[in-house]
Amino acid sequence: MTDLPIRIAALYHFTRFDDPAALKPGLLAYAEENGVRGTLLLANEGINGTIAGSDNGIEAVLDYIRKLPGCADLDWKESRAEELPFHRTKVRLKREIVTMGQPDLDPVDGAGTYVDPQDWNALISDPDTILIDTRNDYEVAIGTFEGAIDPATKSFREFPEWFRARREEFEAEGRKPKIAMFCTGGIRCEKSTAFVKSEGLDEVYHLKGGILKYLEEVPQEESRWEGECFVFDERVSVKHGLDVGSHSLCRACRRPLNEADLAHEHYEEGVSCHQCHGERSDEQRARYRERQRQEQLAAARGAEHIGRKEKDG
Repeated sequence: MTDLPIRIAALYHFTRFDDPAALKPGLLAYAEENGVRGTLLLANEGINGTIAGSDNGIEAVLDYIRKLPGCADLDWKESRAEELPFHRTKVRLKREIVTMGQPDLDPVDGAGTYVDPQDWNALISDPDTILIDTRNDYEVAIGTFEGAIDPATKSFREFPEWFRARREEFEAEGRKPKIAMFCTGGIRCEKSTAFVKSEGLDEVYHLKGGILKYLEEVPQEESRWEGECFVFDERVSVKHGLDVGSHSLCRACRRPLNEADLAHEHYEEGVSCHQCHGERSDEQRARYRERQRQEQLAAARGAEHIGRKEKDG
């Protein structure tokens, strides 16, 4: 994979930006100047996003971000691709860089204990450890760690309510639970562990660097991971070693699709899949069908269709 021309960097960093709006113009201009595409989110609590470009372009933008307030220790996960997985450069202002709906949380100082990928297997093999996947249901469906609890949430906003409803079960027979949580790149776990600690539980752990770092560093023969990992870009999913996975993407609902899903009667490229067919009206599907037609015409001309969408990670 190292000979592939495009470098992809998935990053986040919790820090305190007093005026995120003031940071946006310079960051956007610098990314565009260096040919870097993707989406970066800015909020008072920090920065989050995935960007792609040449080696020099990505290094330049990462160096720029490291010079932002409190970002000197910025960490990121890298992979490579044959083509750019994004079509535009966007810097967006948000209330939260990952939305949980718990505005008083402080992930900078309140998050759980990091566990390196090399030590993760030992932690989750302990029968006293409660292992929780903090991702959404469609992500969990294509891969997760052996023995992990799936909260079956549609969005990260549902996690606090789910956890509070299950807390008595976790503390059955007066035990103090040891809780380990994981997510794609680590950002949701910063917040979920901070939330659980704010609820009064102390022994809370999360996978440093998330699933992506685990798949990058832990040999497949030692892995406790089952399936593939959904990613929020045109790769759709990745496997061990961060090789591109086998899933496609429904352009209507942005959910991952396997080979059987593509053969379903409700799958129509760019229009619907079996998961979203009943969620959309005939009018919406007609709009998607026209968008798909325009994209195909643009592709035939060797151009990019401006209506093509990416989803924030």
